[in-house]
Amino acid sequence: MPMNAQGRPSAAAAVERVDLATISGDRGLDHEEPLIFELGREGVTGVDIPEVQLSAARLDGQRRCAPIGLPGLSEPEVVRHYVRLSRMNYAIDAGLYPLGSCTMKHNPRLNEKMARLSGFGDIHPLQPQQTVQGALALISELMRWLTTLTGMPAVAMSPKAGAHGELCGLLTIRAALDARGENRTRILVPSSAHGTNPATAALAGFTVDEVPATDDGHVDADALEAKLDADVAAIMLTNPNTCGLFEPRIKELADAAHKIGGYFYCDGANFNAIAGRVRPGDLGVDAMHINLHKTFSTPHGGGGPGAGPVVLSAALAAYAPLPLLMHDGERLRLVEERGALPAGAKPFGRMCAFHGQMGMFVGAISYMLSHGADGIRQASEDAVLSANYILASLKDVVSAPFGDGPCMHEALFDDSFLQGSGVTTLDFAKAMIDEGYHPMTMYFPLVVHGAMLIEPTESESKESLDRFIHVMRGLAEEAKAAKRERFEGAPYYAPRRRLDETLAARKPVLRWRRRELPQAAE
Repeated sequence: MPMNAQGRPSAAAAVERVDLATISGDRGLDHEEPLIFELGREGVTGVDIPEVQLSAARLDGQRRCAPIGLPGLSEPEVVRHYVRLSRMNYAIDAGLYPLGSCTMKHNPRLNEKMARLSGFGDIHPLQPQQTVQGALALISELMRWLTTLTGMPAVAMSPKAGAHGELCGLLTIRAALDARGENRTRILVPSSAHGTNPATAALAGFTVDEVPATDDGHVDADALEAKLDADVAAIMLTNPNTCGLFEPRIKELADAAHKIGGYFYCDGANFNAIAGRVRPGDLGVDAMHINLHKTFSTPHGGGGPGAGPVVLSAALAAYAPLPLLMHDGERLRLVEERGALPAGAKPFGRMCAFHGQMGMFVGAISYMLSHGADGIRQASEDAVLSANYILASLKDVVSAPFGDGPCMHEALFDDSFLQGSGVTTLDFAKAMIDEGYHPMTMYFPLVVHGAMLIEPTESESKESLDRFIHVMRGLAEEAKAAKRERFEGAPYYAPRRRLDETLAARKPVLRWRRRELPQAAE
């Protein structure tokens, strides 16, 4: 069998083995696992529940008259089902997760242990405030860290994630404008922005005015300044931006926005690159959400959970949403109603029923306290170092549109190296699955054709990065050699082969329907 430099079966061997059939349908430890509804049988259960006799009158006519439809399995069957499914997932605990713009960093188990502590993991948001003083003190300490790291005087803790934080920031800006008696309607958003930026601005009632990028991947500062007038409510920028670059004219743009009476909203999704090194408040930022589930290492992905506190400048601090955490002598209290507001507070309303995500708060402050200020700074430096190591190691074989200078926390490549090969960006990404890696972020940012955005974070060792670089170089060389069958059929080793992703997105099958399975011969 052909072997590669690491003594493992080569790509050629992988292609040779792809059609091998097994009697069970399983491939070694990769099991062919049906849906749990297909596994279930009527009358099977993992627990014994006594029959309870209830009168019809007690249920007021709501008694169930048909089976509930849940699958029946024993406890070992349930455990095996979910363990087998877990083996099909790629995770940061399994290997390097190169998604750019998503910051899939290692989640220290200490954080999880702290989040499960009694007094944090088992409290309820409707408990009397005097019974959760420790939790409120933790939130207060986290607020102190966030305002110190950002150089901003206030922070709203309740937003649940990045886009929710964006909405909080823009509603705060609208409240400040309303207090000034101004009805400004436009938000300036770069063409390279995260998609949530223009969506959030539109949801908040503003008109989105797009600002182009320059050939070197930065916001066109001259074009932005030309659009600034008395109708502009704010500019929304990401820094470092979505091309993985620091905006060199960021303070100049902030000053220009303030000069015409506007505000500066900064998308803080990429704070992992500058935390401990740059304070956004010093750059003129008025509002910025911080993804605790990215920068400060709580679980990320699968739809949640998340947390997106928003730090605010002195110009916006008074308009932070309810509830407000206040020090009342030696005790802490949450101000929930407008009638109990401290002097000067003018909250625009509230973002959600309660005060944010307690588990995320515990995880984030655990990360901060275990790292310390110097450790957070080093994490940012290592994230930038890792990304530049990948950029420098690959840009001779994988085209990098902005590869002449250093990047920040993520390295951006494009598909021009694939021209003439017949291999597409999608083909290349699917081949990475066979090599044991989750694909990088593809086709984003939109300002680069066939974009491939890689963010290794600070979590990876040099050995881990070297293995990844070795695979990427090998795939690039095979693609340039026009070995189309190697890519067009990928992935070969995934539980499922390549799907029609457009059809799956537009016509998803979201409901399981029972079908007759073949009966075994007697």
